[in-house]
Amino acid sequence: MENGKYRHTLRELYDFIRSRLYFNRPDLQVRGEQFNSTLLFTLLTALTGGKALIIGEPGLGKTTAAEYVGSLIYQLPVGTVWASEVGGHPEQTEEKIIGRPDLGKLNQGQEEVIWSHFVQLPVKIVDEINRLPETKQSMILDGVDRGNWDYLNEMIFNSEYCLFATANYQDQGTNTIIAPLLDRFDVMVESRHPGPSYGFMISQRQEKEELLRHPDLERELQDALKKRSTPEEKDSQIAAIAEAFGAHLEESLQLPTLDHTSRTKVREQIASIDLDQDANAYTRMLLAELSFCDRHGQKRSNEVCEEGCHYTGYLCHRLRNCASNRLPVSLSNYAKALAWFTEASTVGIEEMRAVGPYCLAHRAQWTDTHLSLLQKDRRNDPLQIHLAREAMNEVFQRYSEQAEHVKEALATAYRIFQGEALEPVAGDHPIYAEIQKDLNLEE
Repeated sequence: MENGKYRHTLRELYDFIRSRLYFNRPDLQVRGEQFNSTLLFTLLTALTGGKALIIGEPGLGKTTAAEYVGSLIYQLPVGTVWASEVGGHPEQTEEKIIGRPDLGKLNQGQEEVIWSHFVQLPVKIVDEINRLPETKQSMILDGVDRGNWDYLNEMIFNSEYCLFATANYQDQGTNTIIAPLLDRFDVMVESRHPGPSYGFMISQRQEKEELLRHPDLERELQDALKKRSTPEEKDSQIAAIAEAFGAHLEESLQLPTLDHTSRTKVREQIASIDLDQDANAYTRMLLAELSFCDRHGQKRSNEVCEEGCHYTGYLCHRLRNCASNRLPVSLSNYAKALAWFTEASTVGIEEMRAVGPYCLAHRAQWTDTHLSLLQKDRRNDPLQIHLAREAMNEVFQRYSEQAEHVKEALATAYRIFQGEALEPVAGDHPIYAEIQKDLNLEE
């Protein structure tokens, strides 16, 4: 019963944002339904406590989507979300992003930290993150990954948070986002041009900036964030203001809302969804191609894949790096969230293929040869997402041709692990070689 209530709430929020706040075309189909990928993945990111990188041209709603979704899912007045954003620029400092010393206390010989609103609030937005110099991007690595923020001798821990970062395409003022930071994002999506009709509608709508404002509660929340109090007291104050703003949304806009308890229950429901046998086997096959190297034992970014390898036809030959352990976590979490959102009882290959390109695009480092072959393809996606989608499709084609054999190999390997005296199933794909390694049967 609760499942249906929470899904209905999320559907209403999705439709409200799509129709009144963030105008864009649908570009993703899942189980016969059309969605806008940016709005869908931004919503799922806020809901699951994930991390999303939103790319695109300037002025196409990258930050807007994150602000409105964060405001509605976490019941925060949008003015407070605006005030807590971190801007990416070369002069950004740790004191502006994380916290600064209380100078009054410091003059008395006491070290106390005044934490930034960015660190304290559960909705975190870094605008134009690729304008941060590479040396300064490392300042947010641990906080982005675990929700742990430290300054001087103090630490603050976010038990619930989501992160959005926006990035324009490369120009003279941008920098490369370092690989460790990129890997910490669960998904990367593009905020696209909405087309001339929606674009004209945006110019005619003046109300959207005020819909999620509440000046009184914004001032109250700003005051609460400035107060020196225990983490428990601060969380309680933020929760009370969020509850009041949620009541305001229900009364003024007839919008259902999710409080902290509801979000926790939704995450528990999402986590309880299982992958079906095909989704499980397909994902393992994909991960095998992304990490396997016959000559060097595994893919490594500092080693070159030799020509003439028996596995030249697989993804491993076109990649320069190995998939990190964060990739399968992102795939599983977002596929489960998508299954929950679309009322599927289990995660199937369709969900994996839907979320896969967005989980893989920013993590895969393709060889120059592969890039030169595909960058001229006719496509709707930016190149990184296009390449990832093509990779997912290619592995799906291979899986379709040998699904039963792969599932048999995995099932047999499990039985061998349980102590049965069986011969592992052989085959011509990296997954079979990886099974051999798992069983310590390498020659």
